[in-house]
Amino acid sequence: MTRIDTLLSSFPRAALLSQPTPLERLDRLSEELDIDLWIKRDDLTGLSFGGNKTRQLEFYIGAARAAQADTILITGAVQSNFARTAAAAAAKYGMQAVLQREERVPGMDLLYHSNGNVFLSDILGAEAMSYPEGEDEAGADAALEARAEELRAAGRRPYIIPLGLGHAPLGALGYVQGGAELASQIGGFDAAVVPSGSGATHGGFLTGVRLAGITEPVFGICVRRGAQAQKTRLEQVTAELAGLMDIQRPFASDDILTWDGALAPGYGRAGPGTRGALQRMASAEGILLDPVYSAKTFAGLLGLLEEGAIRKGQKVLLLHTGGLPALFAYQNELGFSGAGS
Repeated sequence: MTRIDTLLSSFPRAALLSQPTPLERLDRLSEELDIDLWIKRDDLTGLSFGGNKTRQLEFYIGAARAAQADTILITGAVQSNFARTAAAAAAKYGMQAVLQREERVPGMDLLYHSNGNVFLSDILGAEAMSYPEGEDEAGADAALEARAEELRAAGRRPYIIPLGLGHAPLGALGYVQGGAELASQIGGFDAAVVPSGSGATHGGFLTGVRLAGITEPVFGICVRRGAQAQKTRLEQVTAELAGLMDIQRPFASDDILTWDGALAPGYGRAGPGTRGALQRMASAEGILLDPVYSAKTFAGLLGLLEEGAIRKGQKVLLLHTGGLPALFAYQNELGFSGAGS
């Protein structure tokens, strides 16, 4: 048993993940970009189209089962991958799911509100509720707590998966394990590029690879807020994660690298760089990316390469976090004609 296995062994965990997920070399893009490019396929984690949230949910569902919960409540954007995967995990373990859909992306069309993750969550039998604000984490969590209180009054046993800071970052444990898994597959890299939103994937991955002995840069590509605000968030998430595992954080503040050059025009919107990155990956390697996280992450890799933060000839790891159902909700936003655009 490794040190990381020992650190994680005390946390209840539900089996959800098909692991290890594949690690693949992208031969054509490696040649085009003059780097040694590898992709960690966490879009292939299994469970309702997969994605990175499966790793996080192993620990949340584990905690919910330990508490004998019968209902899972979670909040996220209308096209939340986390909510869709939570609904699938709840179904797998015989629980009801309550999904709160926050209006984070203004001006979106009917397709966005009915297809993709929304459609799949409905198939999975989840209860839906809405929250009108998009940037009010405390308010969204409070609304979940109010619904949980109603459920308790009706004799149910709810478990809330929180959104805001200040809660134990159980989900980040999934990427401590995921970072260690990657380290065992790749041995090492010169740079890694991962999405950075809530901070659980980025912070957990950074902690995991550092605990596994990899000291090279891990760049977090901002998908929701600017680089400085995201770094501040990561400081808190990773400090709380270290406290949760009862260890000293295995890296300094300077190791928290955030880059927001692909963020515009904002969370859940696809600018030209994101759209171009999505199509470039598809046409070069036959791998689909999602418009909210993984396409922005690849766009970030291309931007870092252009800026020289990633250098020609380096071995580079790209984390694919899934989210592919959202493609069907973003058809109009992305603007592909369907005829070889």
